[in-house]
Amino acid sequence: MMTFFLQTFLLACFVATIQTKIYGRCELAHVLKKNGMDGYEGYSLASWICMAFYETGFDTNTIDRHKGGTKDYGIFHINSGLWCKENNALSKAICDVACSDLLNPDLEDDINCAKMIVKDSTGMAAWQQWKKHCENQDMKRWIKGCKV
Repeated sequence: MMTFFLQTFLLACFVATIQTKIYGRCELAHVLKKNGMDGYEGYSLASWICMAFYETGFDTNTIDRHKGGTKDYGIFHINSGLWCKENNALSKAICDVACSDLLNPDLEDDINCAKMIVKDSTGMAAWQQWKKHCENQDMKRWIKGCKV
């Protein structure tokens, strides 16, 4: 019986590990460009890369908790209070996506939600780290050598 639980636990850890991805800078640039992020709502591809770096270090499986009880999920740190839906939590879930779906390596739902955030809010100023590190900065270094 104990062996069964140990095997189940190890399998769960293995599956959780598979779902984590830390993108490379240029790899992420290619994915975002392919999905129409370069120039979306007037923001350069480099701005998106800069924001993702300072928000999560390009890690798809990050969750940050806030004092008010909301959490930020995924590579773009999308907030549960307004944009994504947590289990058993009240949320506007404007993006109509489960917060847990933002933690996997498939960025389609993350990108779609980020587009909604930029379009429906204060632009990229919705991300504190973008305001702090990327706004009004030379962004060329973020896509240098990426061939995008």
